[in-house]
Amino acid sequence: MNGAQVLIKTLADAGVTVCFSNPGTSEMHFVAALDSEPRMRAVLTLFEGVATGAADGYARMTGRPAATLLHLGCGLGNGLANLHNARKGKVPVVNIVGDHATYHVPFDAQLQSDIETVARNVSPGFVRTSLSTAALCRDAVDAIQAARGLPGQVATLILPADVSWGEGGTPCPPPPAPAPVAAEASVIARIAAAIHSHEPSALLLGGQALQEPALLAAARIAARHGVKVFCEVFPTRLPRGAGLPAIERIAYLAELAGVQLTGIRHLILVDAKSPVSFFAYPGKQSDLVPGDCTVHVLATPGQDAVASLQQLAVAVDANQVQPALQPAQRPALPRGRLTAPKVCKAVGALLPENAIVIDEAITSGLMLGLMTQGAPRHDLLTLTGGAIGQGLPNAVGAAIACPERPVIALIGDGSAMYTIQSLWTMAREGLNVTAIIFNNASYSVLNVELDRVGADQAGPKARAQLDLHGPVLNFQQLAQGMGVHAVRTATASAFCQALKDALGRPGPHLIEAMVPESLSGTRRRLLPWMLRTMPRLPPAMARVLKRKIAP
Repeated sequence: MNGAQVLIKTLADAGVTVCFSNPGTSEMHFVAALDSEPRMRAVLTLFEGVATGAADGYARMTGRPAATLLHLGCGLGNGLANLHNARKGKVPVVNIVGDHATYHVPFDAQLQSDIETVARNVSPGFVRTSLSTAALCRDAVDAIQAARGLPGQVATLILPADVSWGEGGTPCPPPPAPAPVAAEASVIARIAAAIHSHEPSALLLGGQALQEPALLAAARIAARHGVKVFCEVFPTRLPRGAGLPAIERIAYLAELAGVQLTGIRHLILVDAKSPVSFFAYPGKQSDLVPGDCTVHVLATPGQDAVASLQQLAVAVDANQVQPALQPAQRPALPRGRLTAPKVCKAVGALLPENAIVIDEAITSGLMLGLMTQGAPRHDLLTLTGGAIGQGLPNAVGAAIACPERPVIALIGDGSAMYTIQSLWTMAREGLNVTAIIFNNASYSVLNVELDRVGADQAGPKARAQLDLHGPVLNFQQLAQGMGVHAVRTATASAFCQALKDALGRPGPHLIEAMVPESLSGTRRRLLPWMLRTMPRLPPAMARVLKRKIAP
């Protein structure tokens, strides 16, 4: 067996049985070796950002890594944005990046680059160049173990061509499963005392703390002691819907997050970061935690968040309390001219049981959470690292991970164009994905941010950088050109019918929703003023205004 063959066997033995690939010349021996391992599914993508984003979506739904196969430093660079999102989401991914043969490197050929330096941006915990066929599988086991540990991470294994084609490799046994430990008893006792103080407290959940058993434990603590429960702005995977606790997400806009956190004296982090503003703004604080609030860490990303929350529930006498659960309820089907809120309303009205919902709708999805909170149980995947172009690749990975579950991806028009090649892979693999593209012909969120950052009055040249008119993108035609059934809709009734049809037939579908901007005109001009005034409003009034802007 050559190096590539034993590497693929080692991956499969460890449960890494899907490889999202975009190979080049240096990876040809790996490509040829794919036929030697029947357990390995190889999925071709037309752009490296699709491969990396698909590996992210797959791991979110299975809890185990997929592999990517990328071509040299340039190919890795093309996939960096979605590897960044995976890193921020603490998602396990095993990157395999081909390199020139070791003896070819000194010649500095056209595609030669410093792959390790590129890789450290997204996999700071594990980057290794395998230097011999004999060592390759041990290196692979180390990469898998690094990716699967807590917190999950992107592990990058660089594979020189001669190491791949060299003979005499030996498969290695899979690494042991990670064995995380819960918070120490003293930490649980200290946080329990803070809750028992009856000062306003809140739990902020992220990562592993958003699994259903952890959500139920947090909801019991909330029901027993009046503790608020929040989750991160962009959760990696959040179970939602009827019969589950309704968890409030921290708002994207810093001013609105400030309203949510006002009055909290104890903020308890469970596999979550202390909240900060997404960007810096003139004259505004980056740290969103109130100055008189104490931040406690119940579980770090390297600890067992589920067990820690369950033990805290016991410590505060909440383990047997009935948690508040979201009742089943759906909005009515919308009518009239199509708008972004009506698209969200239709999704809430028609969402099937056990769906996977991927939200990269940006401003168009402001009403999605409200409209789907009482829908049948579903999983929500979001834009963890803020680098747009994640949603469609995530849908590819999620659909391969869970072929029995319908996947619905809500995507902004600008975001969709970053990784539009995902549609081709959906068609090739016959994936059950319904992609909904909000076409408002604008980078709408950037129009909002232009005002929020205090930039000088924008003229036509500035506004043109945020405008997608001239020509308006036609996603129906783009999808059809890549083999995906697609329709363009401009009325609520046409959209609802298209969604019913898509959910009723197997295979990929795209629905293009022609909508106006959700934040435009007077509403957009008033938004910066409203955000500036919120800190001066009475807390109850500020909370009402927050729900109006971003429910």
